[in-house]
Amino acid sequence: MNTKSKKVQSYEAPCNGTLRVRLYDSGGNKIPIKGASIEVLEWKLNEWQHIETQITDENGYAVFELLGGDSHRYGLAYENAFGFHEDPVACSGDEPQELFSIDCNCTKQINLGVPVNFTQQLVMCGPKTEELLCQDIVAGQPAKLRISHSAVLGNPDIKLSSNQGGLSQPSIFVDGMDRVYEIAVDTTGMQGGYSFNTFLKHADGSSIATNLIGTAVRNVHHVDARTTTSLTRTETSFTEDTAFWTGIRNSAEALSFNNYLSFMDWIFCGKQKPRELSQFESDRYDEKHLMWRDKLLKNRFLPFTDSDAYRVVKAATEAFVMVNCGVHHHDLQPFDPARDEAYLNRRDLPIPPSGLDHAFNKEYLVGVDGNGDVLPYLAVIRRKLPDIPIKIKPFEDASPNGDADECFGLLQEKLTNPCLLELIWSYWHEEGMLVQTTNAVTRRFQNVRASARDPLANLEMDPLRPLNNVLWGYIQDEQHRLTVNRRNYEYDHHYGLRLEGKAVQNFRPADTRSKFLEAFHHLLRLCTVFYKQDDDTTVKADAFPVLNALKEVHLILSQGAHNQFGDLPSTARIEMLMQQWLLARPEFRELLPTRIMVAYPEPWMDRVDAMKKLQGWTDTSVLHFRNLAMFGEQLLLSIRWGHWSDEFEPVKALNWARFFRPQAQGYIHAYRAATGVDLSVDLTANVPVDSTLPSVLLQKRLASQQRAM
Repeated sequence: MNTKSKKVQSYEAPCNGTLRVRLYDSGGNKIPIKGASIEVLEWKLNEWQHIETQITDENGYAVFELLGGDSHRYGLAYENAFGFHEDPVACSGDEPQELFSIDCNCTKQINLGVPVNFTQQLVMCGPKTEELLCQDIVAGQPAKLRISHSAVLGNPDIKLSSNQGGLSQPSIFVDGMDRVYEIAVDTTGMQGGYSFNTFLKHADGSSIATNLIGTAVRNVHHVDARTTTSLTRTETSFTEDTAFWTGIRNSAEALSFNNYLSFMDWIFCGKQKPRELSQFESDRYDEKHLMWRDKLLKNRFLPFTDSDAYRVVKAATEAFVMVNCGVHHHDLQPFDPARDEAYLNRRDLPIPPSGLDHAFNKEYLVGVDGNGDVLPYLAVIRRKLPDIPIKIKPFEDASPNGDADECFGLLQEKLTNPCLLELIWSYWHEEGMLVQTTNAVTRRFQNVRASARDPLANLEMDPLRPLNNVLWGYIQDEQHRLTVNRRNYEYDHHYGLRLEGKAVQNFRPADTRSKFLEAFHHLLRLCTVFYKQDDDTTVKADAFPVLNALKEVHLILSQGAHNQFGDLPSTARIEMLMQQWLLARPEFRELLPTRIMVAYPEPWMDRVDAMKKLQGWTDTSVLHFRNLAMFGEQLLLSIRWGHWSDEFEPVKALNWARFFRPQAQGYIHAYRAATGVDLSVDLTANVPVDSTLPSVLLQKRLASQQRAM
């Protein structure tokens, strides 16, 4: 009997993955390249095999659906990009590798840079500014635009348009590898905002566009013999920290509740992205969606039934905070040139010719041990720990057969892209009764009476029926949330602040920042003095006192950067954003007697004020507490993460005071409205800085309010 052996072959189930390729001008401001060909090739049988070719869209993107898994290895080629051509290579980020594959059901992002060097600059804005970069056009004075590029084939078609001001025929010349166009601008009669829009299209089909915006300054002509004297503020020079502060301000605004609500509506309700979103925040939507769908949603589970509605909301909130909380975030850094430059102009601060993103990446960040660029403050900390290695993978991603050294070291992601959150945001929202309002509702939802005269006892909860699933999950998850005691101890460790009430009795902290409040309030008082001097054009404002106060607050904050410093602020932010989201739901408007005609900037606020009215809590609007949280976070982030310790020149402190003037004065006003204490009292009045704990002041105001009833 003859037998034949059968060869059993392993079978790999087919799966798909998504490849997103972005083509941009690596020599300019990362402007996307439209209309270029991106080709995907697969390495099979020791040769490249063509898979698919696509043309980049207006944002420079081409998206491919490819077979996933390690058995499929791919490379990329691009051509028709202003005459540039690249043979098949594979990239991850901007670092070339030999080959790459795509994980099943995952999305891989690849960025390809082409050195087009496309720039548009204003190089003349008056008779004395020949060949110098300018900021604004002076009406009636000579002005000149300079446009350059490094396209390698032929003469790309340039189309230049202007909303005001006539344009001459360009003069063209070659400067090294660049082709340069200079265009004279007729500035007669120009006034207000102007923009020059340039569209560069190559014969191969690729194109790129940019615009230059500014404000035309009116040129005043005197027709008599009188002498006119013009007084201006104290002049200052640009410091690289300004770019970092801009990133902090934009990142904090990206984390605002209204942006969070728009993101949640986009995911769960099918709504469009709001038009007023900044470009970097709009671009982050896809990254947050991928973080939520591909990573967090698969790893966040709850040990009780019927909780999926709450689980997906919790995972989406975590994705929103994780993606938005840093400023050094790959290609999605929080810079919006038009808005940022307008903000600096209003503060009378200079704008770097190369742009804020270039100043931040190339001039502010510091390289450390070949492990990426880090904030100067973190570079100092790293130099204090030269014996501790840098590790790439966190514990959850470490390989069981990997290098033993991966078990100990500084995590590179935490060093190069720290999550910039301040716990003071959570403290002021807690003082504003956000947490207490949510707790009151959830107690009543469980049919629990808070007291013998509970004002919610007779409140009908039927309007919340559509939220039953989410509220059920929220209540059941209480064991996994931070307790008020946990937050209270960390408030004290960070800032020497603490809560008052029955829930936080027997408070016994081990390490407190008792000097923070005095130092921070002293800084705000000095800022008030500086602003008065800075507005007086007959006085040269002295920024040395502000600098010394900044160094003192920085020292105290850095002493509290331990314990739960890295994890508790982000956890508290996620939990409180979810509480705001719950209260902002339309169902709560039907439940609580809110004041419809009061224009609150965020939709959860009137629910909190309505609850405070019902319960007889403080009658100070939650709006002031929200402003304290928002402004306080931006101020303390710039102080904590700034490199203030060895700064001795006042120019950086002068720029800081001007940049954060709306935040400082907004905090002073909100603090007076909430506590009754004015932090702007002049130093000449010989009144000591008030360092009474805000919780004590709030308790006194509440007692006074109750006595008056």
